[in-house]
Amino acid sequence: MATKRSYHDSCGLAHALDLVGERWALLVVRELMFGPKRFTELRADLPRVSANVLTRRLVELEAASVVRRRKLPPPAASWVYELTVWGLELEPVIRTLGRWAARSPKHRRDLSFGVAALILSLRTNFDPALASGVRLDVLIRCGEQTFLAEVADGGLVVERWTGEPPAATEIAGEPPIFATVIYGGRPLGDAVAAGDLTVSGDVAAARNFVRLFTLPEPAAPPIELGGARS
Repeated sequence: MATKRSYHDSCGLAHALDLVGERWALLVVRELMFGPKRFTELRADLPRVSANVLTRRLVELEAASVVRRRKLPPPAASWVYELTVWGLELEPVIRTLGRWAARSPKHRRDLSFGVAALILSLRTNFDPALASGVRLDVLIRCGEQTFLAEVADGGLVVERWTGEPPAATEIAGEPPIFATVIYGGRPLGDAVAAGDLTVSGDVAAARNFVRLFTLPEPAAPPIELGGARS
């Protein structure tokens, strides 16, 4: 087992929880979804996890073959953690779980929201019905991390970009600000005017891009029947 605790249940779901159900485990997977990271980078991206807990989660995930540790070649020559091919298969699971949880009436959108969470949310909440006939490329820059989003044929591909910047519109800012514009109804022009986001290139393309994502409807509240909660 990847952890000391187990459900001792042969159900696949129970075994999945044995492997990635410990606190912080799936968030570590989320942070590694777009490439390898050093331990210090994971600590920075998950500021509320202690070094000891993060170490335990990484050891457990490595034992479960979800994560592997390797040394970068010179001149970096530092150790990084990355998802295995099998670990990467957790992305649709994480996306489905995240969209399900977004319907919760207790979901708080004013808490921490990092780069990996933002990019996964774009992959999750892209609405093909809004992208009919739309073709555009947008660079998303959050600090030192850059991603290229390509919209075409009613689909979205968004990946980390490490090469020379392509000829594309660029939107730069912090993930929580992106979220207020894409999901919170804040006009892009307002965020730009306030200096919270910057747009380089085709402003109309940037405006079209942020309109291509929709959150699911909130879950219906329980129905009261004869004083009892259903």
